[in-house]
Amino acid sequence: MIGIYLLIGAVTLLYVYLKWTFSYWDRKGFPSTGASIPFGALQSVTKGKRSFGMAIYDMYNSTKEPVIGMYLTLRPALLVRDAQLAHDVLVKDFASFHDRGVYVDEKNDPMSASLFQMEGASWRALRNKLTPSFTSGKLKAMFETSDSVGDKLVDSIKKQLPATGAKELELKNLMATYAIDIIATTIFGLDVDSFADPNNEFQVISKKVNRNNYEDIIRGASSFLYPGLEKFFVQIGWKQEATERMRELSNRTVDLREQNNIVRKDLLQLLLQLRNQGKVNTDDNVWSAESSKNGEKSMSKDLIAGQLFLFYVAGYETTASTASFTLYELTQNPEVMEKAKEDVRSAIEKHGGKLTYDAISDMKYLEACVLETARKYPALPLLNRICTQDYPVPDSKLVIRKGTPIIISLIGIHRDEEYFPDPLVYRPERYLEDGKDYNPAAFLPFGEGPRMCIGARMGKVNVKIAIAKVLSNFDLEIRKEKREIEFGVHGIPLMPKSGVPVRLSLKK
Repeated sequence: MIGIYLLIGAVTLLYVYLKWTFSYWDRKGFPSTGASIPFGALQSVTKGKRSFGMAIYDMYNSTKEPVIGMYLTLRPALLVRDAQLAHDVLVKDFASFHDRGVYVDEKNDPMSASLFQMEGASWRALRNKLTPSFTSGKLKAMFETSDSVGDKLVDSIKKQLPATGAKELELKNLMATYAIDIIATTIFGLDVDSFADPNNEFQVISKKVNRNNYEDIIRGASSFLYPGLEKFFVQIGWKQEATERMRELSNRTVDLREQNNIVRKDLLQLLLQLRNQGKVNTDDNVWSAESSKNGEKSMSKDLIAGQLFLFYVAGYETTASTASFTLYELTQNPEVMEKAKEDVRSAIEKHGGKLTYDAISDMKYLEACVLETARKYPALPLLNRICTQDYPVPDSKLVIRKGTPIIISLIGIHRDEEYFPDPLVYRPERYLEDGKDYNPAAFLPFGEGPRMCIGARMGKVNVKIAIAKVLSNFDLEIRKEKREIEFGVHGIPLMPKSGVPVRLSLKK
C-alpha cells in the first residue's frame, strides 16, 4: 500500500512540475505556442516527421506574433519572428545577446572552445585574432589550391557521363566530395583526393559527423539544449569518435609542420602563426610561423583542433548544399541559367581565358544566384543566441529575462512574403541594384553583426568555383516541370530527402 501511495505521489509531483514548466510563458505574459507535453515544439522531431529546423519553421508559420514563447522539450525559449527585431538582436542590441548558450568548457575541454561556441571576452579576443585570416589577399593566395580541386570535380563528372546524350547525377554527394577536399586542402593543407579515394580520413570523419544514431542525437541535443548535461558527459569520459579523430589528425599535422618547419598557404598555417607568434600576420605575403624568441605558445594544439573542426564541419556541408541547390534551381529557371552562364563566360574571357580569383570576384550575377540560394535554402535554417542581460522588447511591456534562449528561424523569415515577395520564386535579381525588392534586415543567411560567419567570403568563393566549373564544362538539362526540393527529417541543416538530381551532358 505504501508503494502505491509513493507512486501516486511521484506521478502527482511530475504532473505539477510539467504543468508548471509548460505554463512558463503564460506566467511571463508572452504569447506562446508549441506547449505539447513533454517535447514542446520538438514533438514532430521525436516522431520522426520533421527535422529540428523545419519544426521551428512550423512554429514560425503557426502565428503572426513578433515574439512567441515556445518549449524546446523542458526548456522555455523565445522565437523571434519580426525581422527587424531579429536584426537588432544580432547587431544593434548585441550586448544583450552576445553568446549562443551552447556547451563550451575552455579550461577542461579546449577543443569545445571553437569560435562558434566561445563566450564573452574569450570569444571576442579570438575573433579579433582570427579575422585577418579571411582577407581577400589570404583567399587569393589559397585560390590555386581550390581551383585544382574544382578540376578534380570536373574530371569526376566527365567520367560518369556518356559520350553522347545526358545522364542524371546526384549533385549533393558530388559537391560534398568537392567540399571535403576543398576544406582538407585549404584549411589543413593536406593532399586529399576523395574522388579517387572515397574512404580517406576526412570522408570517414564526415560520415561519423552526420550519423543519425542514438548516441549522436543525445550528444547533439545536450550540447544545444542542456550544456550542463553535455559537460557531465565529457567529464565522465564519454568521447565522440568524430571529435577524437579530428583531434588526432589535427595534432599530428601540427606536429609535422612544426618539427619540419613546413610552410603552406592555408588556414592551419595562419593558426600556427597565432600559436607561435600571438597573432596572424596582416601581410598577405608572409606565411612563416616560426616561434617567437621566448618560445611560448599562445594557442594549444587542442584549441587549434577545435577551430579546424568547426571550419571543417561548417564549411563542407554549407558549400555542398549551396552549390548543388544553385545548380538545381538553374535547371528550373532557363533565363537565370543563361544569364549565369554568360556571366561566367564573360568574366573568364575578361581575365585571359582563365578562372582566377579576380574572375570569380567579377561574376556578379553568379554571386546574386548564390545569395538567392542562401536565402531560399539557408544551410543552417536557424540562428540561436542567449539573452545575456534583461532586454525590454521594443514597443511592448515585455521583458526578455537573462538566460532565455533565443531562436531565429532563417528559413521562416527568408520565405516570408512580408519580407521577400514571391518567396518560393528563385529570383537572383533581388540582389542587383536595379531589382532590389526585399527587406534588407530580413536577409540573414550568414548571420549578422559581430558574430556573423567569419568564413562567409571563403564559402562563397568555393561555391562559385564549383558552379563556374560545371557551367563552363557541361550542359545542364532544363527540367520540364518545376519541383521543390523535399527535406529530410534528420539533423539541423537542410538535407535533401532524395538528393539533388540534375541531368548533365558533355558540352557540345
